[in-house]
Amino acid sequence: MTNITVKRAGELLRSVFEILWDKPDGLPAREILLHIPHVTKLTDEELKYSPGTNIPRYEKIIRIATIPIVQVGWLEKDGKGHWRITQDGYNSCSGFASVHDFYQEALRLYNERRQEISENVITIEVAQEAAWAQIKRHLFNLSQHEIQIMLAELLRAMEYHPSWMAPPEKQRGKINLIVHTNPMGIKGERILVQIIHKGQAVTLEGIKSFASILGVDDFGMVVSTGGFTNEATQELGLHDFQRITALDATAFFNLWETYYYKLSEDAHRFLPLKAVNFLAANE
Repeated sequence: MTNITVKRAGELLRSVFEILWDKPDGLPAREILLHIPHVTKLTDEELKYSPGTNIPRYEKIIRIATIPIVQVGWLEKDGKGHWRITQDGYNSCSGFASVHDFYQEALRLYNERRQEISENVITIEVAQEAAWAQIKRHLFNLSQHEIQIMLAELLRAMEYHPSWMAPPEKQRGKINLIVHTNPMGIKGERILVQIIHKGQAVTLEGIKSFASILGVDDFGMVVSTGGFTNEATQELGLHDFQRITALDATAFFNLWETYYYKLSEDAHRFLPLKAVNFLAANE
């Protein structure tokens, strides 16, 4: 970070933490970085675009400055452009009198397990965020029926056995797929699947409504590309809803990526993926 002092890096990081402070689930990096000019005064030099890139210099500074913060466990990045403060990060913030001291301590801890801070770290980070944004747009542009077919193919790849699929004219019912754990579907658990696409985040009431249709021996799965409210997410981990699996867009994609090699070529056409190699940072 040529010509950038530790104090200035700390100030920019403080702005990142201020934006994230009351967002325990975090925010997309793009949203954070776009908001930086509104919460801190930037110099003309910081607002200029970094040579050879299409990002402002302040963004590059912040991305580099966050590397030690991530390495020491105070900030978490999920590889899809989502940042959040960890509990250690909250605790560490309250233990320092100034942002300078905060960042100096992060650098000290980071230097104990020193890794090379190179241009490819930023290249990979930006590429991952751009790739996920593109994939997410593609998912949202698909129809409900296409998502339903994708999920059925994914469950087959996971060695489950879809036995019924809602026809296109009945996409908005409570059940979109019925899945069995054995090929015959005569015995064993049955999984009832509800897909909610392009809608609002599923609420706790929505989860309760779905749970009410499950039989004694049924398990449930709710796939919501719009996600779930915080209240619903918290309750899903409790005893009353242990038989329900919830997948948001990220969780759905993670499974698609994991089982991609088992999916048919016909399934691939709904969401085709291609691996791209990057130079890894030296350990």
